[in-house]
Amino acid sequence: MDADRERELRRLERDRRRKEQGKQPLFERSDPVGSDTGGWPLLTDLSEQPTMIIRPSRLREEAERREALETDQLSTADTMVIPPADAAQPRRGEPEAGGRRLAVSTAIFGAATALSRVLGLVREVVASYYFGVNGRINAFTVAFQIPNLVRALVADAALSSAFVPVFSELLEKGERKRAWRVASTLFWLMLLGLTALTALFILVSPWVIGIFGDPGHDKALAVGLSRVLFPIVALLGVSGIVVGILNSYDHFTVPAISPVFWNIAIIAGLAIGVPQTSSSSGKLYVYAGAILGATFIQVFLPMPWLRGRDGRLQLVLDWRDPAVARVFKLMVPVTLGLGLINVNAVIDTFFASRLIDPNLAPTAIQKAFLVYMLPQGMFSVAIATVLFPSLSRFAARNDMDSFRRTVSSGIRQIAFLLIPAAVVSALLAEPIIRLLYQRGQFHPSATPVVADALAAFSAGLVFNGAMLMLNRAFFSLQSNWIPTSIALGNLFLNALLDAVFYRFGVWGIPLSTAICNIAGTWVLFVLLRRRLGRIDGGAIASTVARVAVASALAGGIALVIWRALDGALGRSFPAQVASVGVALGTAVAAYLIACRLLQVEELRALSALRGRLRS
Repeated sequence: MDADRERELRRLERDRRRKEQGKQPLFERSDPVGSDTGGWPLLTDLSEQPTMIIRPSRLREEAERREALETDQLSTADTMVIPPADAAQPRRGEPEAGGRRLAVSTAIFGAATALSRVLGLVREVVASYYFGVNGRINAFTVAFQIPNLVRALVADAALSSAFVPVFSELLEKGERKRAWRVASTLFWLMLLGLTALTALFILVSPWVIGIFGDPGHDKALAVGLSRVLFPIVALLGVSGIVVGILNSYDHFTVPAISPVFWNIAIIAGLAIGVPQTSSSSGKLYVYAGAILGATFIQVFLPMPWLRGRDGRLQLVLDWRDPAVARVFKLMVPVTLGLGLINVNAVIDTFFASRLIDPNLAPTAIQKAFLVYMLPQGMFSVAIATVLFPSLSRFAARNDMDSFRRTVSSGIRQIAFLLIPAAVVSALLAEPIIRLLYQRGQFHPSATPVVADALAAFSAGLVFNGAMLMLNRAFFSLQSNWIPTSIALGNLFLNALLDAVFYRFGVWGIPLSTAICNIAGTWVLFVLLRRRLGRIDGGAIASTVARVAVASALAGGIALVIWRALDGALGRSFPAQVASVGVALGTAVAAYLIACRLLQVEELRALSALRGRLRS
């Protein structure tokens, strides 16, 4: 009965849409399904409907032909993060309300992600005020690297990236009860398995931390901090399933807001707890405890939004289901593909702590990395996250035309947003670092060190964003070993370059990371183009060339204006805010004007999105 009722609901919803578009309904029924129970909720999201629907035999062939045509007409508009320039006016067959809903959802997700990144930067500013970059804070930096690496390998984004394609495919096939049973099984398996792993690490942590030498000249402190921090791995394993479910239903807002509260909780913990503690090691334990408490908030905040879906998490361990095994099978290459990025970070930390300066280099690189990741998280992560479920659905339907258009659109949007960010952050690295960090325990002598690292990181910013998008494309195709193989190659290349570039000083480590990003992006792009036949390479090259010209102009103007204002106003905090703020604001204005003159398509798309949100 449930299956029959669901088919009838989908049939009625499709007829309603056809009536709204002025088309002849395929079916008519005078008594709505569920009218005897007060009305059954209708599915209103095309993505939630299975691709195969049973109808009366005399109408089935014609109805499926019409449905395929309508789906092709709607696919592009329903999945673009920024709509095309002509999307401000609804096309024939396009559900205006659905497109506007996705645009609003995307804008909210982007805003929440941006707010989270800004608050993350505020968190680091507060931490720098209390701890600086020299001394025992380097023990904390190394201690956090280990659970962060394991999280990347077996939880959070790695788990979601393996889970979403399988869960989405089951939903597409109409196997919703099975999809939720698989999700429930994975939820409990990850919780139990990662809790056991946490207990094991607590026992062996002295030997693990010993690999990095004597970080911050206090190895015992690093061991204790790592034991406090490691339980976040189990928590984020659970979070990976919850976020994956919500993303599969195109619900991105709450998962994007959760890190906002994570950062707020840590900032509050630092502001309240650190002044009450006298010893430097005690203050660092306050920092670690604040991160652990904030992770609880991040994990449990999205859970109420699982209610109202067409299923729920249950206490079940159906580990024999082939779909469960398939998630773990997919997770192996995904874990390597995404986790190896963090392995690279651990390798960088090893060289920084062992061969450069254990009392400065690890934290200096980490502070630069967080500024570098601000535009990455605000733009490329948002774009790739929003597009990933759509790419998975297109792959499941074998709709390669829509898949190609979506990948190309994502890469062009990332280039439009990250190229100017990379140019400006490289040219204004020192004033940006001085404004953000130089106060309290962060001394002026550390500013040039962190600024040089930021400039080196910036060389690979846009390529890092493109790699994220290309990786998700391969994950959607369930060809996970391709990006994994490339990530393995990058791992060895990064270690080799670190062994050479560490002689340059702290900035040599970020430079090796940038070169690896460039190499990895090129190989991923070539292989995906070979797989798909084409990826609109001409459109991508045109956008990149125009955006690069506009970015160079904007960066040059920003540098000239900052130097003039810095000499005139001095370097008090208000003066720095004014000089850097005016320079950045002028750079944005110059960039947008240059893009308009150069007829950059993504600028018109951004204007169309603003019009859609206002309508």
